[in-house]
Amino acid sequence: MHFDDYRNGWRHAVLDRSPEGVLQIRLHSDGGPLWWGGGPHRELPELFAAVAADRDNRVVILTGTGSHFIDYATEAAGLLAREGVPAGLWDRILWEGKRLITQYLDIDVPIIAAVNGPARAHSELAVMADIVLASQTALFKDAPHFENGLVPGDGVQVIWLELLGLNRGRHFLLTGAELDAAEAQRLGVVAEVLPSHELLPRAHALALQLAIRDKHLLRYTRHVCTQRLKRRVLEELELGLALEGLAAAVPRG
Repeated sequence: MHFDDYRNGWRHAVLDRSPEGVLQIRLHSDGGPLWWGGGPHRELPELFAAVAADRDNRVVILTGTGSHFIDYATEAAGLLAREGVPAGLWDRILWEGKRLITQYLDIDVPIIAAVNGPARAHSELAVMADIVLASQTALFKDAPHFENGLVPGDGVQVIWLELLGLNRGRHFLLTGAELDAAEAQRLGVVAEVLPSHELLPRAHALALQLAIRDKHLLRYTRHVCTQRLKRRVLEELELGLALEGLAAAVPRG
């Protein structure tokens, strides 16, 4: 896979790569902040698979557009819970949901997340990165699931319980709590908190610092740093998605 084969044509991502092999992925919806929905759910697994297949990538920067990293219209989740999800549709959601997480983890070079603002849906895409930088306006939340009648089973239960610990992680998922950037840093979720105008320059500086290292060192270090998450995802993701679908299949009115 070569960069020119996949750099264009994405509805929800803009890709740029420097001569040093630093690939920046900027998530968006129609040029503004990314709003989560069926489009990104279908597209991002394919994007991550393409990135993983390109051996010329040396470091990946994942960021958002404008004021948000990922936002979410919570009424959409509530509608799914109230009306129920047909088994055929959930089969597709389960397949995409598995690949969203596993293809991300299969990117075998370091990933830096530059979290430019609130991440209210699929915030695990930010905090699964090897280095997590956040703007002072960033916050983290699981908006789509429990508080809207859906089981938090599509990866958030793996990543957030791993990062926050069992009790604090369960509190986060069950209460709809928000972590601002400073609290996320205090809890070890975020490495650095920066003013918005310093976020991407810092991400690129770190990426260039990594990109000059031997390509085998980069890839093999990524492998050792992701093995624990890969094991947990293998054990827990598919069951979580299945239980989410089972609960969502029953209309609640």
